[in-house]
Amino acid sequence: MYESHYGLTAKPFSIVPNPAILFLSKNHENALTYLEYGFSEKAGFILLTGEIGAGKTTLVRHMMNKMGSQFEVAVIFNTNFSSDQLFRLILNEFEVECGKMEKEGYLDRLYRFLIDRYAAGRHVLLIIDEAQNLTDDALEDIRMLSNLQTDDQILLQIMLVGQPELKQRLNRP
Repeated sequence: MYESHYGLTAKPFSIVPNPAILFLSKNHENALTYLEYGFSEKAGFILLTGEIGAGKTTLVRHMMNKMGSQFEVAVIFNTNFSSDQLFRLILNEFEVECGKMEKEGYLDRLYRFLIDRYAAGRHVLLIIDEAQNLTDDALEDIRMLSNLQTDDQILLQIMLVGQPELKQRLNRP
């Protein structure tokens, strides 16, 4: 109905986040500006929070489409995993063979991957959507990933995307 009446080429209302159909309200423009700044300044952590249905995932996908080829991006949408599974999931998303090993082995494999990308002049970004559902142990492991760095540069940018309770959790001691 809407397509033919308004001459649209796609359905305008869908629950599937579609970055091709993006209306930037003032809040969305501000969020996008902060995301762009975080990426350009190579911030270690970038946080994006908002209510359910506010357009967080759409903004993330929009940014991913704009990034170009200098970034290698891994996105984790399912956060129902244990701390022990975190590094294996990250490696799988970056398409790094890892097999079955202990957490320290996964971390070593991730560090070598990041060093390799750094040497090639590539930026690496990990996006975790629905991050409010992470366990405390998984959040701590993610925090520890910020220690993966050279003498003067971080090796991994981490973007946490979630509902407002994520921000509250991160503010806790």
